[in-house]
Amino acid sequence: MDTDSLVPVILAGGAGTRLWPLSRRGRPKPFLELPDGRSLFARALAQARSLPGAAAPVAVLHRDYLFQARDAAGEGALRYLLEPIARNTAPAIGAAACWLRERAGPQTVLLVLPADHRIEEGPAFGRAVGQAVELARRGYLVTFGIVPRSAHTGYGYIERGEAIGEETFLGHAVARFIEKPDRGRAEAFAASGRHFWNAGIFCFRADALMAALAEWAPEIDRGVERCVAGIRERDGVGELPPEFGSLPAVSLDYAVLEKARKVAVVPAPFSWSDVGSWSSYAELLPADGRGNRVAGEARLRDAEGCVVHAPDRLTALLGVRDLLVVDTPDALLIANKERDQEVEAVVAELRKEGHPAHLLHRTVHRPWGTYTVLEEGPRFAIKRIVVRPGRALSLQMHHHRSEHWVVVSGTAKVTQGESERLVRPNESTYIPAGIVHRLENPGLIDLVIIEVQCGDYVGEDDIVRFEDRYGRA
Repeated sequence: MDTDSLVPVILAGGAGTRLWPLSRRGRPKPFLELPDGRSLFARALAQARSLPGAAAPVAVLHRDYLFQARDAAGEGALRYLLEPIARNTAPAIGAAACWLRERAGPQTVLLVLPADHRIEEGPAFGRAVGQAVELARRGYLVTFGIVPRSAHTGYGYIERGEAIGEETFLGHAVARFIEKPDRGRAEAFAASGRHFWNAGIFCFRADALMAALAEWAPEIDRGVERCVAGIRERDGVGELPPEFGSLPAVSLDYAVLEKARKVAVVPAPFSWSDVGSWSSYAELLPADGRGNRVAGEARLRDAEGCVVHAPDRLTALLGVRDLLVVDTPDALLIANKERDQEVEAVVAELRKEGHPAHLLHRTVHRPWGTYTVLEEGPRFAIKRIVVRPGRALSLQMHHHRSEHWVVVSGTAKVTQGESERLVRPNESTYIPAGIVHRLENPGLIDLVIIEVQCGDYVGEDDIVRFEDRYGRA
């Protein structure tokens, strides 16, 4: 790899709490399917791979989301840098820069793309990246600015300074970064022509960022140096050590960019959305003649300006305005559309109470496939389990429950104690409590089974794993 190589770095750490109940910790915003059928992570990866001459991208994410990223990645090379604990953008980007400096060279240029934003695809994106790369090669720390479409109080702002570029315009020096403003200041910024929304997209040389961290955030600089030295690497995956979790949780803007001297902003000529609320999500849906936007089947009578996300069942609205309705199998959100920024307060309450709805959906994604809770009660649970071709659950045992499996489609390879056998559609098997067992799909199509659990306790934590292909404890 030459010293001027461009490496896209995709940050897939956004929780998306304001998109609850669709986005949850077990299936966060970057991996949710959008109305166009693709996830934000898949879109970011496609854009990274579209850049001429760019090296294989690096995805930085929590280790628990590795299997979801791999499922969304499709064909093409992709490397991973795994965090044991999310620590915001300064440690995450610093670790990526340090890792790539050691492996690809100090002048390697990083293009940092958040996987929880939606960027318009097309030539405008490539042109803006070209400007940013040229500035990065000159030693600038570059950010991208979005021309404000409204006086948005939920975004940070960037005020531009003088233009950079002798014959060809490349960008502006950054005069200052501004935290999320109140309504009056946001209106002034939107009208000024000198301010941009801060998109959280960055570009810089690896050595330039590490020098800036050493000057302005030495604790993070020393920490990522130690952590990168302790990375365990295998098959394109680098896993940061537990020490990474002790680094300060701080954004790159606050830690470095607001203080550094050689910082530039490139005006972004492409459309952008952080898809950070239900209002911004609704912009991805077509509107009817009365401003209603619907995902799913709905009957609207005398309704105006409403947003409905209810893909699993019919929803009817009658005589309402500016209503937000989000229906999932285990949680329903009904709110005034103007208060969608407050959804994260609901999530905070659920988290404080330990309520499972902040964490998991009724359908839970696992490295081997999914399980869906169909019904549960005292001493029993009924689940639909889907195992993808060639994948297997861990070799495990339960102390408190037995399991009955009925194969609906595909072929199951069942390990039970010392024996193995194949179970085909309309056949079943029984696993008593205390017996070591494994479920595997040796076929070429999804294996679908119905599982009935019975016992004194049927919680998911009644699992003793003896062997696991996915590195889980």
